[in-house]
Amino acid sequence: MKNVLRPLLAAAALFLVPAATAQAQVKEAQDQVKEAARDAEREGIIVDRATGAGIAGAIVTAGDKTVLTDAKGHYRAPAATLAGTQPLLVRAVGYGRSTVAASDAGPPTTELAPLRPKALYLTVYGIGAPFLLDPALDVIEKSGLNALVIDLKGDRGLIPYPSKVPLAAKIGAQKLRTIPDLPALAANLKSKGIYLIARIVVFKDDLLAASHPQWAVRTAGGGLWKDREGLAWIDPSRREAWDYTLSVAEEAAAAGFDEIQFDYIRFPDAGGLAFADASDENGRVAAITGFLREARKRLAPYNVFTAMDSFGYVCWNQNDTGIGQRVEDLATAVDIISPMLYPSGFQFGIPGYRNPVQNPYEIVHLSLQECKRRTANTAVRYRPWLQAFTDYAFGGKVFGADEIAKQTKASRDADTDGWMLWNPRNVYTTNEIKPEPPESKAKAAR
Repeated sequence: MKNVLRPLLAAAALFLVPAATAQAQVKEAQDQVKEAARDAEREGIIVDRATGAGIAGAIVTAGDKTVLTDAKGHYRAPAATLAGTQPLLVRAVGYGRSTVAASDAGPPTTELAPLRPKALYLTVYGIGAPFLLDPALDVIEKSGLNALVIDLKGDRGLIPYPSKVPLAAKIGAQKLRTIPDLPALAANLKSKGIYLIARIVVFKDDLLAASHPQWAVRTAGGGLWKDREGLAWIDPSRREAWDYTLSVAEEAAAAGFDEIQFDYIRFPDAGGLAFADASDENGRVAAITGFLREARKRLAPYNVFTAMDSFGYVCWNQNDTGIGQRVEDLATAVDIISPMLYPSGFQFGIPGYRNPVQNPYEIVHLSLQECKRRTANTAVRYRPWLQAFTDYAFGGKVFGADEIAKQTKASRDADTDGWMLWNPRNVYTTNEIKPEPPESKAKAAR
């Protein structure tokens, strides 16, 4: 037996040297690839155009890959990670967006212009009605505002532009056409220096729920649930329903909008309902943040900011307010949180202020301070919705120039990423919306 094994072992030994040599060659090639990748790392610095200081936490994107700048605004990413020599897309909350061209000229310095959006809101109807749109643009010009929030998927599921998402036409979401050409509208408004925010209503969607009742929120008895307006909702737990809304968001981003803002990104505020998954607090939070994280992933190639609207009391409640909105978790899933800080919506007041409409400054300022305290260890920024409509809960107080000015001052004093005025009628005038102080004076006042 030993005599048989000896020739076999000897023969095997002949193959060991070439194998070892091949392994060494492979390792050498791998080392060369790694070294080349290090040599090809693309790096640079993102700075504030006004001050020249580096911007920490700026987002650098190529394809679907992103990296963040460090405390000094520096970024470094392997070419393989950022798709070779393609341009890099850059953004940071509180600033505009920019592009870093592909170049071998060395590490670039990219300037971002400071930007605090101060916006008016237009519905799917308002954006197509000159008697509403033109006065809004006049207020923006004369009062020093710089942004518009436009419904691209409204409260009743309507999509007012020619969408290429097949389901939109199938379910009747295209029956109102107030925007003939979305990219052309975006280009025209941006030529006026207007920052564009696409408001997209998510789970309140009667049209989608009617066409796909298997995705809808149900009553405990199994029937189709409808809210106080008689509208059905999509169950946030139904991940298969997410794609429709996310596809609309991608169309808005591709058309040139700067920011995608998700509204009704929550469970219904009603009891006795049935959902596909467990509707305890953690389950609700997981569904809402899961949608927002998927949105951030899908929208990454477009270099847009992602935002979401929350109830005002979310700033104060330690739980998820029963709707899946727990502020500490939301702060990890979007760039901007927009709490709806309408004094009329605080039916129970806040500590120390039982009649909110008499204290609009305190409602806005203290709510923002509370939110910021709870999310101080995150990069999220806040841009509140403010009340520009007549009170409906505390006696019908008109919210005119004085009340609006107090709210906008509260927002500035809280150092937010701007603010937005909500008027569901879309009626805005310079009588109620006074000129904003220049940014330099606003900072000095703080």
